[in-house]
Amino acid sequence: MPHRCWNESYASGELPWDTGEPEPLLVEFVNSGGVAPGRTLEIGAGTGTNAIWLAERGFDVLGVDISPLAVERAKAKMDGRNLRCRFATLDFLATPSPGGPFHFVFDRGCFHVFDEQEERERFATHVAATLARDGLWLSLIGSTEGEPREVGPPRRSAEEVVGAIEPALEIVELRSAEFRSHDAKAWFCLSRQRTIPAQQSTRHEVGGMETSPPAIGRGRKNDDNSQLH
Repeated sequence: MPHRCWNESYASGELPWDTGEPEPLLVEFVNSGGVAPGRTLEIGAGTGTNAIWLAERGFDVLGVDISPLAVERAKAKMDGRNLRCRFATLDFLATPSPGGPFHFVFDRGCFHVFDEQEERERFATHVAATLARDGLWLSLIGSTEGEPREVGPPRRSAEEVVGAIEPALEIVELRSAEFRSHDAKAWFCLSRQRTIPAQQSTRHEVGGMETSPPAIGRGRKNDDNSQLH
């Protein structure tokens, strides 16, 4: 489980992740037509900045966070505005999110707080369970790329990201990006609901015969719709 008491962080005001501005990578993705307005879930919504920004653009948003104090502040930000945006206190790994299935799921730095691979796999499985057919999940994840640092977002390798997500969802795009407000490298990971399971990795033996091992491969994706940088 995460090593931090999130409610204590919100009470103390130690919120380096809460910039008060919509996440630029999300803004660029939405403005470029990467996803159309629809039923949306933000996991780890914090004080609601991104959820409210999405609602202002026609998305029907549910923002969930494990911290009751964060949810309280997010609701206060609404200030009676007539937006399709609501907030709920919820432990995403323990409790199904109400209001699904969702056409778009977004998290900025929630997936990466879990240190154990099993927890990250469970996170991805829960996202898959809440996504509508053809639904998309955009996750912004701290990266192992970049200079050494003592503070900032947790760091996860591309191998760890793919290993947790690929069995549950189809990875559409995985590329290097940046948390600009923190000057820290990030992974931009876009996944979608599967229509068929991931197929077994192919191995080539002497003589050109193909064989497939029993385990699902977790190597570099190379189909036309996927990128791994």
